Amino acid sequence: MADTEEEIAEKGKGRKTRIVTIAIVLVLSLIAAGGGWMLGGILAPQVDEPEEIAAADPHGGGEAKKGEPEEIKVRENLLPLEPITTNLSYPSDNWIRIEVSLVFSGEPDTEMGDVIQQDILAYLRTVSLQQIEGPRGFQYLREDLNERVRLRSKGSVNDILMRTFVIE
Repeated sequence: MADTEEEIAEKGKGRKTRIVTIAIVLVLSLIAAGGGWMLGGILAPQVDEPEEIAAADPHGGGEAKKGEPEEIKVRENLLPLEPITTNLSYPSDNWIRIEVSLVFSGEPDTEMGDVIQQDILAYLRTVSLQQIEGPRGFQYLREDLNERVRLRSKGSVNDILMRTFVIE
């Protein structure tokens, strides 16, 4: 079964088209990879060099040393309150624990913070679990606390920040 010249020519054409197709796919893949690399370089955030970071870091090395607490930048008008833990009014076997910070319009007043903390505690003892269930209940609780804090502080507190909220 000898192949005719036409069949040999067709086989050669088939191989040539496969080679051309593979070459085109490789060239397009390289172009796409290069374009992705360029776009990633444009969109990615610029990272400082390690030497610049070490020069800017007072501790050197970028890590906190063992035994030393890391310094946390605190806003000057922010007063974090102690965690508040109390039971709910209904069901009384459920407990709530929240941590809040007060955002003062001026200099924070620690005495006012203590009064507000006691007021929040007294209010939380009157709240039932059904009132604070779900995202809408949480939003209502936050709005109620914010309103009580503004009234108690006579406008010196702008907002409250809920740092933790746990119900057990």
